[in-house]
Amino acid sequence: MPTMTNGTPLDVPRGLAGVVVTDTALGDVRGREGFYHYRQYSAIELARTRSFEDVWYLMFHGELPGPAVRADFAARTAALRRLPVDVRDALPAIARAGAVSGPLAGLRTALSLLGASAGFRPVYDIDGEGRRSDALAACAAVPTVLTALHRLGQGLEPVEPRDDLPYAANYLYMLTGSVPDRARVRAVEQYLISTVDHGFNASTFTGRVVASTGADVAACLVAAVGALSGPLHGGAPSRALDTLDAIGTPDRIDGWIRERVLAGERIMGFGHPVYRTEDPRSRMLRGIAQGFGGPLVDFAVEVERQVEEILAELKPGRELHTNVEFYAGLVMELCGLPREMFTPTFCAARVVGWSANILEQAEDSKIIRPAARYIGPPPPQPVPAP
Repeated sequence: MPTMTNGTPLDVPRGLAGVVVTDTALGDVRGREGFYHYRQYSAIELARTRSFEDVWYLMFHGELPGPAVRADFAARTAALRRLPVDVRDALPAIARAGAVSGPLAGLRTALSLLGASAGFRPVYDIDGEGRRSDALAACAAVPTVLTALHRLGQGLEPVEPRDDLPYAANYLYMLTGSVPDRARVRAVEQYLISTVDHGFNASTFTGRVVASTGADVAACLVAAVGALSGPLHGGAPSRALDTLDAIGTPDRIDGWIRERVLAGERIMGFGHPVYRTEDPRSRMLRGIAQGFGGPLVDFAVEVERQVEEILAELKPGRELHTNVEFYAGLVMELCGLPREMFTPTFCAARVVGWSANILEQAEDSKIIRPAARYIGPPPPQPVPAP
């Protein structure tokens, strides 16, 4: 796949694998070390010690907030959770139209409407504070939209957000209609923090490409959500649990996995395009799941052990381990989230990372415009007579 360097085509790997396309101060993934970070801090350490709001502020402002700033930021973002009237009134129709495709598809429509209703302007035409204001409004609205669309799809009334609950607790409250217990709130919050950002993945890069055109924040986020909706990107947490369901019992693990690996099928929840060692997110989420305990957790740990042994035997040298989706699905299941909300929950975290990347990209007026190699019939050829 060619790009251009001083007007000269340059071949790069398919999918831009490993190609550096820009500079960023937001974070990085060091796959050979099994480490990733937000700004200058370990993402896993942040998930273990900080709140979601703290990490949100860090991604937008480049530093962790002190107590006074934290309180002000939490109050400001909580006040943005309620949707404009025209967006709220449109949600039942959006939910009906997306009855099969679900809340993530409906979010694309709702975000477009939110951007229009709130008067989001192209990032090219506004200053940094205006961009941050739009991004804050969009990020705060996403959990409200997702939970409302889910409940409407279940024949239930949406639950209005509460200003007095933190981000994760409010998300679970809007989803279920009841205030969740502290252990489940913290487990979901740690999951959300661990998935805020993760390098230049497909959806993040897509959002930045649209931002490079100068489009408004809502347009950039709609594009990112569209990329996330692909099953090769955001659809794996529930599929990893489906694998556990299909295996059923410990005595079936070896035969079930071997059959599929030998058939060339992918085992959902295992392997990662960047990590060449254990995914640090998986390690943390395994610990959270084991804190809850129970037969499902024990079974998942045994599946992990046997699958890694089988993959090491049948695919030597590949270093295939569990990725974030394997234990993410387990943690969300243990916390009572329905499986159709696993990827939307991921989106409720990643919208902050997308927005931070959009804000950073908006500071650079250079449009992202790669090249392609033409491989069709040689031109010019005579146009046939009609």
